[in-house]
Amino acid sequence: MKRSPLAPSSMPELHPVAGIKLATAASGMKYKGRDDVMLMVADDKAVVAGALTRSKTCSAAVDWCKDVLKTGTAKAVLVNAGNANAFTGKRGLASVDRMAKASADAFSVAPEDILLASTGVIGEPMNDQAITGYLPKLTANLSDQSWADAAAAIMTTDTFAKAASRKVTINGEAITITGIAKGSGMIAPDMATMLAFIGTDAKISKDDLATITHQVTDESFNAITVDGDTSTSDTVIVMATGQTGLEISGDGLTQFQAALKDVMVDLAQQIVRDGEGAEKLITITITGAEDDQSARRIGLAIANSPLVKTAIAGEDANWGRVVMAVGKSGEPADRDRLSISIGGTVIAHNGDRVDDYDETPVADHMKTRDIHIDVDLGLGHGQAQVWTCDLTHGYITINADYRS
Repeated sequence: MKRSPLAPSSMPELHPVAGIKLATAASGMKYKGRDDVMLMVADDKAVVAGALTRSKTCSAAVDWCKDVLKTGTAKAVLVNAGNANAFTGKRGLASVDRMAKASADAFSVAPEDILLASTGVIGEPMNDQAITGYLPKLTANLSDQSWADAAAAIMTTDTFAKAASRKVTINGEAITITGIAKGSGMIAPDMATMLAFIGTDAKISKDDLATITHQVTDESFNAITVDGDTSTSDTVIVMATGQTGLEISGDGLTQFQAALKDVMVDLAQQIVRDGEGAEKLITITITGAEDDQSARRIGLAIANSPLVKTAIAGEDANWGRVVMAVGKSGEPADRDRLSISIGGTVIAHNGDRVDDYDETPVADHMKTRDIHIDVDLGLGHGQAQVWTCDLTHGYITINADYRS
């Protein structure tokens, strides 16, 4: 598929994470001529935290990860692209069990020390031997320089590999955070049809990492939507090797959370930039809501509206569709306090179009790649920011042909 016009110009510099190595392989299970299996391994068992889809039809791998994440530690993550191993019944559970055991044997650990993730077609039986058969090659090729290869190996309908990396100094210690993600369609809050794997050499407690991961996930991956559909396979894993020395505490936790959020928001925005058929990135900022949760739900109501998304695809400054989406959200709103801006131009204020409204700058803004919609409810101090993309005919083409 053609590379998204919203894609970054190049892969960013990806800093190695002390204590983490990765490798990839080509199983040939669905894709030809490309790697589709990724292994991420900690030198020693690492502290891990994660967020998983709340879909009631989640994959076998998601169910497995729920139990592993309760322990707060893991040795490795094994990932495949092309088959979601979802809605595969007892066969899916058996394949997960075999994959975990085979991976555990490779590192002389318990199966409960292995995290698994799968993405791709739903309902197709998993040929797990096509994956585990490559474990000897994967373990032999592990490298701390393989983040970019790993990002490419987990893609499905993605048109570019997604990765982000940051360095930050906390309490005098140099901390590295590097992550990869995949996702393009079936993207909506509750993790979307996306996978994300983030490594850090920070030393942090299980409880603190779990708390921070869930908070930052809500502000990043759970604040994006492409099409309003939540996948069966959504998984975010954060692995902390603790190789930097002193355990992060106090104000350092706030700094670490900000750095992790920076990486995760970067990855989340890349997913939206690669939305199937996307031509425009849309940033929706909500202020003045009753609380932050209400603001996010209103933002997502706008972001998930086919009418809003198609208007933007057609470069039509139809701000009435934004009004409609606010009203349908079910959240507290007062028509006579509502204000709306697009591209920095105030269109409506206190429930009415401004007297001197000139659509020319708004129409010009709609022709750009980055669209900004701001809504103020005038009710309270709640605020949120969410990201989406436009809805084009390309989305229909991609999904009509997905299994072929």
